Amino acid sequence: MRTGIRLILAALPLGAVALLPSAADARPMDWPWPRHDAGDPFTMTVEDVGCRSGRVAVRLHNQTRQLARFDLKSDGDSVASGSIPARKTIVRQVAVGKGSRAEIEAYSVTDRDPETLIDSSHVRNDCPWGHHRGHLPFTGPPTDLMGKLATAGGLVVMGGILWWYGSIWPRSSM
Repeated sequence: MRTGIRLILAALPLGAVALLPSAADARPMDWPWPRHDAGDPFTMTVEDVGCRSGRVAVRLHNQTRQLARFDLKSDGDSVASGSIPARKTIVRQVAVGKGSRAEIEAYSVTDRDPETLIDSSHVRNDCPWGHHRGHLPFTGPPTDLMGKLATAGGLVVMGGILWWYGSIWPRSSM
């Protein structure tokens, strides 16, 4: 293959990247997700899990000029329900167990539709456990000690094999 063809083949991916539109100049409206529906009575935003409390703050913001009723569920179980005043924001705390995940769902409740899913979000409580944050729990003896013991055991076995072979080798006859 000629050098010129190799250079063209090597530059082809770079040329394709240069011709693609950049994501840096994209506006928020250009992205298909996450976008709230204009017809939804309220929006839901979920914050990170608080490590001390094991709870996550869920903000529900009413977008309409009238009262909006809601039902907040965590893994299918109702954890909060009530109503949001017009153009106001309320915050509800949802418990998430240590080391577990939860799917938080917000439903709109009306007389016509008892439950209309507005938004859902997955949260994970991956906070460190115990009082010694940043330290791993005791899982056994240190690996360097185990490595030294294994090496010593291997040397003892190898020495025994060499001792045995050395004791029978001179006595062997042709």
